[in-house]
Parts: sequence; structure tokens; C-alpha cells
Amino acid sequence: MGKVIGIDLGTTNSCVAVLENGEPVIIPSRSGAPTTPSIVAFSKNGERLVGEPARRQAVTNTERTISSVKRQMGTSWSVRIDGTEYKPQTISAMILMQLKKDAEEFLGEPVTEAVITVPAYFNDIQRQATKDAGRIAGLNVKRIINEPTSAALSYGLDHGEPQKVMVYDLGGGTFDVSVIEIGEGVIEVLATAGDNHLGGDDFDERVRGWILREFKEAHHIDLTRDIAAMTRITEAAEQAKKTLSSSASAHIELPYLTMGKDGPVHLDMTLTREKFEELIRDLIARTEGPVQSALNDAGIAASELGRVLLVGGSTRVPAVQAKVRALTGKEPSKNINPDECVAKGAAILGSTLQGNPLATTGAGQELLLLDVIPLSLSIETVGGVATRLVERNSTLPTRYSRIFSTAAPYQRDVEINVLQGERPMARDNKSIGRFRLKGIRRAPAGVPQIEVTFDIDTNGILTVSARDLDSGKEQSIVITANDRMSEEEIRQAMRDAGEYAGQDQLRREALELTSEAQRLLVQVQQALKTEGKTLEKADKKQLKNDCAELQKLLNRFRLDRISEEELSQIRRAKEKLEAYDFV
Repeated sequence: MGKVIGIDLGTTNSCVAVLENGEPVIIPSRSGAPTTPSIVAFSKNGERLVGEPARRQAVTNTERTISSVKRQMGTSWSVRIDGTEYKPQTISAMILMQLKKDAEEFLGEPVTEAVITVPAYFNDIQRQATKDAGRIAGLNVKRIINEPTSAALSYGLDHGEPQKVMVYDLGGGTFDVSVIEIGEGVIEVLATAGDNHLGGDDFDERVRGWILREFKEAHHIDLTRDIAAMTRITEAAEQAKKTLSSSASAHIELPYLTMGKDGPVHLDMTLTREKFEELIRDLIARTEGPVQSALNDAGIAASELGRVLLVGGSTRVPAVQAKVRALTGKEPSKNINPDECVAKGAAILGSTLQGNPLATTGAGQELLLLDVIPLSLSIETVGGVATRLVERNSTLPTRYSRIFSTAAPYQRDVEINVLQGERPMARDNKSIGRFRLKGIRRAPAGVPQIEVTFDIDTNGILTVSARDLDSGKEQSIVITANDRMSEEEIRQAMRDAGEYAGQDQLRREALELTSEAQRLLVQVQQALKTEGKTLEKADKKQLKNDCAELQKLLNRFRLDRISEEELSQIRRAKEKLEAYDFV
């Protein structure tokens, strides 16, 4: 049985881990780093780049480079490149494929199963989109787990007495806070809250805006339409933010940033930590509401928390840590790595799902993980009211049924509009799917009895069914919406991903082969100059012809249009030259 990997599919960076000898181990990226930038790029010659190679070329290829796609999961966003439309699921799948490949190279065996984490505040459509991305990448997603829950699992069950912990998770694009009770072999989520559009990307945007304003004031140049300059400034803003986590100021220097009336214009400025904290003060303040909401829903005071765990790279910002201390009255724990703990927790869960007990739970004892749904689930009823069926922070898995009736006389069908959110009116909540129950027996309004059932699995993914109790007619769906990919779209994306993987492998082979062939040509041509006189005239002529043949093939070579046949021709021409004794 192959190993199950744990994947933290992040907004800014992603991380993958596996359990080795009972301990979670981070799998390094191909560049040797513990995390992989969540960036995908398409080069001009058709090559697909993922991670660090994509990040390095972003300045020169801005319009064909995609980052922070996690913020678009479960939406209708898409990007068209070279005539192909890419949805958030397909871009995310490319990142997952790279993580899968890194894991296979690390383990030396195929990887087919994974546990993938999502923000606790992801809704049903976003969770399903993440699962779809895993399928496209060739992974059987055994479980979707909330990031704070995964971090708590990484923190472990062996920290003395049972305790309640708060996980404050501020990443690149999302903020989650969960109150979790850790006991003997049990991790139970008591409450969760958050903001899906708050994170380090927003901090970077504030710094970028400050740089642009300062530059415009100093040089009277507006850089907002200069794509290359904006990309450089975005990178500089992120680096300045990181520097200010450990230094009182950050020097931002970008030579030859743009051209002015009198020639090149350079950027040279200093951002102090004090100014940075002023720029992001309101963003950090936005975390206060979810923290209080999670504590209230859990029914505990901050003083009852045993530990506060910081997760996500943005929690390294000193002002964020100060806010956590102010909100909880506790010094945040420093004994987990905020970038790695989520992936490690997912790897631990993956191993336990295979039936491997954790050492800390005792021999043969299974881990019990009790997670919750982040938002209430309702259906729209008469007057546009959101009638709630499942309350937020209900423990998973859960199943709930309720009897409804028709609103108009002799109605033959009803539309079920499924909603997610906390507002009393349907229009103020997120509609996550609709379906129609047909064949209801004709009767006056209020007479038919229609049973609506919500069934939510351990991944937090919802199935809704409706049944006419009189006729027995039933309709059920796994919730879908216009933003979801259809089954055919997913299968097509899986086929495309397989073809892409083959193309990528072909391109790598082509680059390696053509480099070797070019070196061989130089070597042969030098040998002809020094030893050509010793060759028979016919042999010398044949050698020159063989060199010319290989050179012609190399001149014709185009990486974006290479085929197996062309590769074979280059390989045969190269082998001809290698057959000569003096080569």
C-alpha cells in the first residue's frame, strides 16, 4: 500500500509532508526548499512552469503568470492563455501535480492518495473545487481537512492534560481561527470562524500602494500601467514585509525601475516597521471579530485556553503577534513551524486513515477527529426567508431532515435553493446550488409533505435530497453551482493534465538531448581541425555530411513544437557522430 501524503495547498506557498517512521516529514521541493510557491506560468514556447521557476520569470512574463489562485476557488474566474481556458481547479491541479511529483521522487514510489487542507471558512463549493483539483492532478483525495484542525493535529496529543487550544491561522490569502479541544486520542473542533479574503497578500498590497505613492510624489511618474515595474514592486513589497518581521526598517532598492524624461529612474526608499504597522493596522483589526465569534460559539472565555497556536507565514509579523496577545492574554506558542505544521497534520491524518495508529494515542488506539461546518445551511422558503436546517459549528459528519410543503395550490414541482451563511434572508446568503423536485401529487397548498435532508460528510461536502412522502418521488444531488466544474469538464482536465505531463517530459528530454548534441558538434568540429588530415577523403566527407545533418536538425528544432519523431531523428544523427573512433 502506497503512502498517503498531506498537502497544504496555500495561497502564496504550498507544502507537502509524509509520515516516515511514525513522524511527519516535510518533502522538499525540487529546489530544496520546504515550500513551493503557489505560482503557475506558461512560457512563450509553451512550457509550463510551477513553483520557483514560475516565480523567477514573473517579471518578464507577467501576463502569463498566475498566482494566489486559491482566492478564486469556487468562483467563475478563469484565464485564457494560448486559446485554452483555465479555471481555478485546473491551475491548482498543476500545483498539486508538482507536489505529487516531488513526493514520488522523495519516496521512490508512485503516490496516488492524499489528504488536502482548506481554510476552515471555505464553503461547500470551494471544498468541492479543491477535491476536483486533486482528482485532476491524479490524486484520490481521502479527506478534505480544515487547516486549523490539521495544525492542531500536528501540535499533537502528547502535551500533558487535555486542553482547549486556539489556532490563529493567518496565511497569504485567508484567515481562520478555531477553538479546539485536545484530549486522549480525540481532537474536537468546538467552533471556527474566519475571513476568506484576509492575509499576507493584503499586507503586500498596502506596502505596494505606499511605494507607488511615494515614488509618484518624488518623481511625478505613475507606475500603475507599467506591468514589469509593478511586478518588481510587488516582489519588493513582499520582501520588505518579511524583513520587517525581524528588523526595524527595510531598505527598498530597485535600480532602472522605469524610464523618465531624462533617462532611467531608480527607486530607493526605506520603510520603517512603525509605518508598516500603520499601513496594516485596520487589516489586523479585522481578525478580532472572528476570534471573539469563535470563543463565543465555543462557549469559553479566552482565559480558559491552554495554548494559542500561530499558523501561516503572516503570523510572523510582530504586530499580528501583539494583537493575539491583546485578544487572548496569552503568549502565542512558538513550538510549531507556522509554514509546515498544516501539511504535517494532514500527513498524520493520512496515515491514520490507512489504519496506522499514532504513537501518542497508545497502541492500537485510533485517532478520533471531530470537525465542524463553518457556516449554517438553509433553504429558501416563502417570502425569501432562509430557513435554517444545520447550524454553523455542527460536528461532522451530520445528517438533518425537515418536512416542508407547497406554497401554491396544485403545485407539481418545487425548486430547492440551498444557501450557506448566517443572514435571515435568502438574498443575503451564498446560494450554493439549486435543484427541482418534480412529480408532486396535485393538492391544495400546504397539503403535500416534502422531506428535505441535508447530509454532510467528513470532508464538509454536502448532499441534499428532497422526497415527496405521498408519491415517494425523490431527487438528490451533491451540491453543485454554476461555478462548479461538470464531471465531463473534470475528466477533460484530467486528460489534459496527462497530456501536459507527457509534453513536459518530452520537452525535458529534448532540451537534454539537444544540449548534448550541440556539445558533440563542437567536439567533432574541433577534432576535424586537429586530426582531419589523418582521415581518408571519403570518411572526412561523410563526417562533414553527418555534422551538417545534425546541425540542420538542431536549427529546425523548436521546443514548443517538438515531436517524438523529431527527437528520434536528432538522436539517430547524434549516434552517427558518436560512432566515429576519434570522437
